[in-house]
Amino acid sequence: MGRIIAIDGPSGAGKSTISRLLSQKLGFMYIDTGAMYRTAALLALEAGIDLSDGEKVAALCESLSFSFRVEGDTVFVTCNGRDVTRAIRTHEMGMHASDVSKDPRVRAVLTELQRELGRKHDAILEGRDIGTVVFPQATYKFYLDASVEERARRRHKELTTKGENVSLEEVEEAIRKRDYNDSTRQVAPLKPAEDAIIIDTTGKDIPTVIQEILGYIK
Repeated sequence: MGRIIAIDGPSGAGKSTISRLLSQKLGFMYIDTGAMYRTAALLALEAGIDLSDGEKVAALCESLSFSFRVEGDTVFVTCNGRDVTRAIRTHEMGMHASDVSKDPRVRAVLTELQRELGRKHDAILEGRDIGTVVFPQATYKFYLDASVEERARRRHKELTTKGENVSLEEVEEAIRKRDYNDSTRQVAPLKPAEDAIIIDTTGKDIPTVIQEILGYIK
């Protein structure tokens, strides 16, 4: 197995941007596990599968193959040869991802896919249960957090830049709901690993957080 850097934390804490930039600095593969849940939700909806039907969603996930490619500011996500990058990055798909991620059957399938990718490369895996469940033996474990208000502002700016018409209040409400769903689910709840390095990114810019992380990596 290659060296693994696990970066966990709630929505809007800066995980994606920081993981992408770190992967470029270190030459590691970047694996966005949240994108895998978003893709599962997207493809299930397209197939007419009820997202509450964990058995059918898990069966769908068994047939999925993912690859990730970083180009500039964009992480391109390909599933079974299809570029799903734009389709999965909506506010709505983020909430659907939270719904499907609650089912243990779906998590079991996608967790194994994540492990398969991580075993083949030096990799940065970003998600909510990387250091606790997917790779508890990761070389380094980080947990990024920030206040709900700051995370909502960041996500609102990101969505409006992409042309989505959503209010700051809606985004904050959705983040609070997702925090609750992710932290209270029965399987692999969102929480820091016991040996994770916790970094509060509130009020910090991206370069500052990256330097802080690099300071821990030997």
